[in-house]
Amino acid sequence: MARNYTKQLLINYTTTSSNDLSMAAETKLAETNESHLLIIEDDQGRKEFTLDRPLYSIGRRDCDITLVSQFVSRRHATLVRLPRDDKNHSYYYRIVDGDAKGKPSANGLMINGRRISAHDLKNEDEVVFGPQVRAIYYLLRDTARPMVESDVTEYDITLINPGMAEDLDEDMED
Repeated sequence: MARNYTKQLLINYTTTSSNDLSMAAETKLAETNESHLLIIEDDQGRKEFTLDRPLYSIGRRDCDITLVSQFVSRRHATLVRLPRDDKNHSYYYRIVDGDAKGKPSANGLMINGRRISAHDLKNEDEVVFGPQVRAIYYLLRDTARPMVESDVTEYDITLINPGMAEDLDEDMED
C-alpha cells in the first residue's frame, strides 16, 4: 500500500508538470525571497545543499545528494519541488521514501521522530535516514527591509580628534 502511494505521489508530480511549467517556475524563483537549505550529517561530517532544482535523488550511490553510511540505501529518498497555492510563485519540497520509480528504501525515513513514507517539508524538519545519518531542512526567508530615506538631521555625528582624547585623559587624572 505504501509503495503504491509513494509511486502515485511521484507519478502525479511528473505527469502534471511540463517543461513549460518548470521553466516558468524557474523564472519566478528569482522573484521569491525564499531559499531552501538541506544540512546533511553523515559518517563524513556535515554538508550543506542549497535546493533549487525540481528533483533530487538522495542515497548512498550515484545520487544528487550522497549520504556516506552503510545503513543508507543506494537510492534512499527523493526530493520533489512542488508549487505552493499562492500568488508569490513560491514552492516547497516533498521528501518521498525510495527512488523515483517508487521502490522504497530498506530502512525507510523517520521525519520528526515518526516513520513516514512521504512528507511536505517545513522549516527545521529533521529527516533520519539511518543511525547517525540525518538531515535538517531550512526554509530561509529574506527579511531585508526596503531602504527608507532618512532625514540627515536625525543622526548626530561627533568627530573626535585623537589629540582631544589625550586632553580628556589628563582632565580625568586631575
